[in-house]
Amino acid sequence: MGSVIGDLLPIAVGVAVSPVAVIATILMLLSKRAGSTSIGFAVGWLLGIFIATFLFVLLSSALSTSDDGPSTTASWIKLALGVLLLMVGVKQWRGRSGEHETPKWMHAIDEMTAVKGLGLGFALAAINPKNLLMCIAAGVSIGSASLATSGVIASVLVFTIIASSTVVIPVVGYVVAADRLREPLAKLKVWLQDNNTTVMSVLILVVGVVLIGKGIGGIF
Repeated sequence: MGSVIGDLLPIAVGVAVSPVAVIATILMLLSKRAGSTSIGFAVGWLLGIFIATFLFVLLSSALSTSDDGPSTTASWIKLALGVLLLMVGVKQWRGRSGEHETPKWMHAIDEMTAVKGLGLGFALAAINPKNLLMCIAAGVSIGSASLATSGVIASVLVFTIIASSTVVIPVVGYVVAADRLREPLAKLKVWLQDNNTTVMSVLILVVGVVLIGKGIGGIF
């Protein structure tokens, strides 16, 4: 299982450092219903990552594996996902200097309830195309590794915890020390909004290259 966790780490970090999720978390922590909405968002984010990843674990578990390593089919899937992420990363990098309109849902965060926060967290985690590609990659890595059921569940949980850390930790920290975190969170929000595209494109490019390398390594 150790090698699987090693494969998952760069993908999990790529999900965790998603500026959109971090910005959404900060906006909720600075909103009128900070406590309930941010907790709902964190729960939705956790569920979204876990369910999306586990779904693709089940789908990829049908792939044949051998004692020598991951199946050729799984390696081709990793290669394809890596190429897709590379293309997305390059496209984002080229457009990083343009004007980017703030999503409408960000403007509505101040009026959101806990239930709507949960729904938004789930959508951003499991339906957002960039996140979904990385959850697919994680699911394929776990599902093609011939792990026991306990190992599969443990791997999905480890991936989910790491990938959710940048959302869950600020929410927990805010519950414990709200007043001290307001100013640092506000400054971080401004920085992420200014550098959102650059940060995300670099992360996607790195994860894409890692997946291409893993795919090529499993094929040849």
